Amino acid sequence: MSAPAESPLAPADYLEIEDRLGAHNYKPLDVILTRGEGVWVWDVEGKRYLDCLSAYSAVNQGHCHPRIVAALTEQAGRLTLTSRAFRNDQLALFYRDVCRITRSHKVLPMNSGAEAVETAIKTARKWGYQVKGVPAGRAEIVVCANNFHGRTIAIVGFSTDPAARDGFGPFAPGFKIVPFGDADALEEAITPDTVAFLVEPIQGEAGVVIPPKGYLGRVREICNRHDVLLILDEIQTGLGRTGRLLAEEHEGIEADLTLIGKALSGGVYPVSAVLSNSEVLGVLKPGEHGSTFGGNPLACAVARAALTVLIEEDMIGNARRMGAHFLSALSRLRHPSIREVRGVGLMLAIELHPSFEARPLAEALKERGLLCKETHAHTLRIAPPLVITREQVDWAMERIEAAFAALPQA
Repeated sequence: MSAPAESPLAPADYLEIEDRLGAHNYKPLDVILTRGEGVWVWDVEGKRYLDCLSAYSAVNQGHCHPRIVAALTEQAGRLTLTSRAFRNDQLALFYRDVCRITRSHKVLPMNSGAEAVETAIKTARKWGYQVKGVPAGRAEIVVCANNFHGRTIAIVGFSTDPAARDGFGPFAPGFKIVPFGDADALEEAITPDTVAFLVEPIQGEAGVVIPPKGYLGRVREICNRHDVLLILDEIQTGLGRTGRLLAEEHEGIEADLTLIGKALSGGVYPVSAVLSNSEVLGVLKPGEHGSTFGGNPLACAVARAALTVLIEEDMIGNARRMGAHFLSALSRLRHPSIREVRGVGLMLAIELHPSFEARPLAEALKERGLLCKETHAHTLRIAPPLVITREQVDWAMERIEAAFAALPQA
């Protein structure tokens, strides 16, 4: 006999339970979502919202894409986990599909974006010792100011965000920080012990910060000349978000290690991967790195479906077209609070002057049926699923224009 259905709670009850029982490590908007389809989500009272965050670009393919959900359901009924102690019939197919689509030669599957970054750090150091010949214990990795690569102890140790760092030390050594977008600073920081440069093609968490044109091309050349691995964290920028499969394609380069995650499963299951080649990933031997869930058959089946719909349904081309339309419309906004509008593809931001905060704007948009999120107090990120239509972009712009019109002028 099945258990009786639980009565739905009132919105205030959900908030009270979260506040009382949950750790207060997030400050979400007070909207309680229960269902999603495409670009739309619904709260527990039935109100519909246009999602302009896409779970930080994890839901590029839209909420609950039927082909991805079908792959999840079918695989969940057959086999979910073997660990890597045994082989499964989905891992090889995942390798084949991801290598074909991204033109990679080797893949190492993990679960979260932070795990992919940790994998790349370990791999780069091992490569530095075994291949480049850096003396033991001296490997250095150069990173950028205002980076966001995850929340592990190693990663927050080279963050410049006080909220990410303060109170969590001591931190792992071996990292140098240079300004983002400054190729000369990178070259000056490189020493014979430098093994890698880890960088986001566009800094997402920092507020959709776009480097100068030609920056990544220059970075690639510098890394080649100094025998330094280029690691591109494409966990937010990759898989169509910027109107290309990978953001590196905008400057026609290839990284030595490319990190993908988030949209690799369409938001259905945690999946990430490190893409590289035999020279780099070949330094890892059995027992040196791994994950119980990394490469599990459920994750692989979901990721294969997520990649397939991304390509077959032209979501990348749609991101390019709708991103240009959205950016053009946002650029026509006129309000004294607006400092800058910027974006590539459907990775967009409205930066406000320091005297204005973005949180009230996000809350005002929520009341008008549009969900997005502030970052670093003064910037509003806009990143809808890549399936958004022109009509839906125009619908969103009506709400954004109305929200700005209701803001104080100073």
